[in-house]
Parts: sequence; structure tokens; C-alpha cells
Amino acid sequence: MLSFLLYKKPKAALYAKFSIPKRHGGTREIWAPDKDLKLVQHRLANLLQNCVDEINAARGHAEDDKRHGIAHGFKRKHTIMTNARVHVTRRYVFNVDLHDFFGTINFGRVRGFFLKDKNFTLHERVATVIAQIACHDNKLPQGSPCSPVISNLIGHMMDILLVRLASATGCSYSRYADDLTFSSNRSNFSPRVARQDDDDKDLWLPGQGLKRLVAKAGFSFNDRKTRMQYRDSRQDVTGLVVNRKVNVPATYRHTVRAMVDHAIKTGSFERIFKKVDAAGIETAFRQPGTNRQLIGMLSYIDQVDLFNRKLREDHGLEPHNTSGRTELFRRFLYFDSFHAIESPVIVCEGPTDNIYLRHAIKRLAPAYPTLASGTPPQLSVRLFRYGQRRISQVTQLTGGVGGLCHLMKHYNSDFTTKIKAPAPRYPVIVLVDNDAGAKPIYGAISGITKKPRPTGAERFIHVVGNMYVVPTPLGAGDAATAIEDFFDAKTLNEKLGTKTFSRAAKFDDTKHFGKAAFAREVVERKADFIDFSRFSDILDRVVAVMSDYAKRYPSLP
Repeated sequence: MLSFLLYKKPKAALYAKFSIPKRHGGTREIWAPDKDLKLVQHRLANLLQNCVDEINAARGHAEDDKRHGIAHGFKRKHTIMTNARVHVTRRYVFNVDLHDFFGTINFGRVRGFFLKDKNFTLHERVATVIAQIACHDNKLPQGSPCSPVISNLIGHMMDILLVRLASATGCSYSRYADDLTFSSNRSNFSPRVARQDDDDKDLWLPGQGLKRLVAKAGFSFNDRKTRMQYRDSRQDVTGLVVNRKVNVPATYRHTVRAMVDHAIKTGSFERIFKKVDAAGIETAFRQPGTNRQLIGMLSYIDQVDLFNRKLREDHGLEPHNTSGRTELFRRFLYFDSFHAIESPVIVCEGPTDNIYLRHAIKRLAPAYPTLASGTPPQLSVRLFRYGQRRISQVTQLTGGVGGLCHLMKHYNSDFTTKIKAPAPRYPVIVLVDNDAGAKPIYGAISGITKKPRPTGAERFIHVVGNMYVVPTPLGAGDAATAIEDFFDAKTLNEKLGTKTFSRAAKFDDTKHFGKAAFAREVVERKADFIDFSRFSDILDRVVAVMSDYAKRYPSLP
């Protein structure tokens, strides 16, 4: 595969070129590798990251454990927050960017580094192949997974030189990709690092010492992005304010809050962004925003808050109260997942139930055209997927009965007091096991609806707005049921080796396997041969909810 990619496949087929707009105007040229080359580059990047970890560990002072690192971009356990923290509460903060950082690193520099660096000293044919994997058009391309780690390796020589310069001049230094930052608390900033222009005292330029060392390392400056920031004005490093602590600019937080408020009240919002043209003139633009963009902004704010919280906890300090921002994040996640929806949403108690239901709907699709269509069948409903750990913490949607109670209580509060956007087009259907575990859910429903507690005999219960609860149908003699009861005996008796399926929360794993293995190894693998006919009792209720919601809001499209 490697030989074919490097020596046989046409070079024009290895990369696709496109441009993306830069944050402050202009465009950035991206060369995206094809999927096979990208896989090789990913593997190379991971291997080199492992090498960096080994090198640091061998030195006995792994950079991950240092309070102040040097290079923070594209590195494990390093972020824009760790980069900005180096420069908190300083009299001066000086930023300068390198010009065409990736493009300056050509094939010869990559090959030469792996040949000559004392930590690698690779065979010349190996160094050549690595350079061939990494380079395109005689440079590291933006878009390759291995360009960042290789640029850090080659840029490390410059970092060492600049750390020495910073130490000699009373400065702290860090680099995030092509963004270099020096900061100092001295009364006068060293002219070896930065000097004021003779004609314009507001203009600062790289000092001769800095220019000499950067040129010696084979790089040059982007003069348009050189700036000095003073203590009495806002100082930011990689987009984060560093005057008192690492923080998202207040204007950014206020703008995001306003967008969230507009979205949940009207159903839409506008994103405001600024561009700088070639003449240096800044212009503000507005365009319709997407929920995905806004979730990204909220997540960014949340990650900075988490960073500060951990710092304070590590130092035995009480964390700052950011509960209002967390609540805003949760509210919009709920709005996006359950209100601004493009199809009916089914929320199960956990991921295993999703697997059961997905295959049941597909197998029974001809009888349920509102739930799935096409050949092979594609679901017309969305099965709610429990998110990554931080999203689960923010939303309190952790699966199980407790998570579903949080869902209904939070959504009821939001729907009745905060969300004023037009009515959702589709219902949210919470599917629950109709056993003793459902009692807290029925209690939560009673508290919300101010009606008697459901008995479990109902086909469905309307909770609030577009949210319904569907209990699994009771068994013979009104016996309690769980979703696994709707599989046939043959499926439930399937063995994995000598082990049998146990539905208990705790079991002897030398004799039994649990729900996760049952869903993955039995239902997922053998879905085409499983009898899902009893699941029609559940799907009938889902369809009944969709019909009921359509009657409640007949004017919805």
C-alpha cells in the first residue's frame, strides 16, 4: 500500500486543494490527502507523538508535567489554555507570527531532521520515505495529519534558542504553531526581543536578537501580526485574555449569550463576524448561524472554565462560580436535541436499547413506513445518542432512570419558562422499561403534569410540549416488562462460548455476559435472523404518539 501511494498512484490524485476563510480575512490554502494517504499520515503522526513522549520521559522531565511548556500547539495534553497561562498577569505581552510556517519546512528539511537529529538518526532510506509521506509540492501541506507534529519537531531547535533569549532578557516564551509570545514584568521590555519603531511609538517590531535567531532556524516573520499589549489594556494570547487569568473575552461570552437567547426565543440567530481586507479595513458581517456553530462556541467557553476550575482545585482554592454559563450551555443543548429537531426523536434508557430498537425498526420497516423507508431501510426517526462525558455532565443525561428524570424536569423548566421559539415539528418519545425502575419516572411526570401518577397501563403519556413517555407494554396478568422481554426465547438463550445472557446489574462474568455484549455480539451480529415481531407492540405506541402530536399541532408543516 505504501509503495503504491508513494511511487505508483498519480500525484494529482493524492491531494484535493481547497481554501477556507481566515478568521480575520483572507483565505488559507488546504491540501486534503486522499483517505489512504491520510490513514498512513495519521499512523505516522501517532508514532511520532509516541516518540516525543519517549524522548521527554527519557530526559526525566516530561513536558506534560511542567507548569510552563514551550510548544503547545498540536501536542497531547497541550491547548491554547496551557499556552496562554504562561503569560498571565504580565506588564508586557508581545506577539509575533511566523510567515508560512508549514510551507517553510520543505522536503530537504524534513529528511535532514530525521537523519541528523540525535534523538532519531534514522537510516537515510527511512528518512526519505518519511519525508515522502509528509511532504507535497516540496513542503509540509496544511491538511496533512502529520504536518503539525513534524513542524513541532523541526521548530524545537528554534524554541530552544528563543527560550535562552527569553531567559537572558527577563521574559517568558511559548509557541502555539506559528504564534510566538514573549511576556515580561520588567519595567522596560528588552530591545533584543522587541523594539519600538523610530517614527511610530505605537508600533513594535521584532528586536535584532529575535530576528537573528528566527532566521537562523530557517523561519521569517509575518509583519502584519506583530503587536505589543500592555497591562492597562486587554492582553490576549491565542485568543484568550491573560490580564488576570486565562479567560474567554467578555465580549465573546456576551455575544454567545445573546445568540443563545435569540435562538431559543425565535428559533434562529445571526452570527456576527469580522474580516480585515488587504488594506487593513475591518468590516462586520452577519449571516444565519447554525446550532452546531453555537454549540462549538459554548463548548469553547466551557473548556476554558474547566481549565480554570482544575487549576484552582489543584492549588486548594475554591473554584469560581460559573454555574450560569454551564446552565446556558445545558439549555441550548436541550433546545438543539429536543426542540429544534428535524425528525421524531426516541430517547431510550441507554445505548443497548438503541441497538435493539434500530434493528427492530429496520426489520419491521414495511409495516411502519413512518419509522423507516427505502431499500435497505433507513430510519426516519432519530435515536438519541448519549454524548461524550462532558456533554453528559452538563446535560445530566447519563442514561438510566436518573438521566431520564433529569431530562423531563429540565425540559419542562425550559419549555415553560425559557423556550419561546415556534412549536417543534416532531415529538420526543422517551421509551422506558415498565418495571419497578419506572416509579421515579412516573413520579417526575406527576410532578410536572400535576396529575395522578401514571400506572404503567397507559399506551403513552404526554408530559410537556412535544415530550411523551412510552412504557413498554405490560405482560400477561399486567406483569412488569423490560425491553429485553420483547425478544424471542431463542435469541435470549443464545450463548457466547459457554456463557449465557444475564440481565442482572451484577453477574458472574465467568458464566454469563451482560446487556452490552448481548446487544453487540448477539443482536448486532445476528439481526437478520432474529424474530423482532414482538417489538411491534412497542412500535405501535411510537406511531400512536406521532399521530397524537400531529393532532395537537395540526398547523405544523
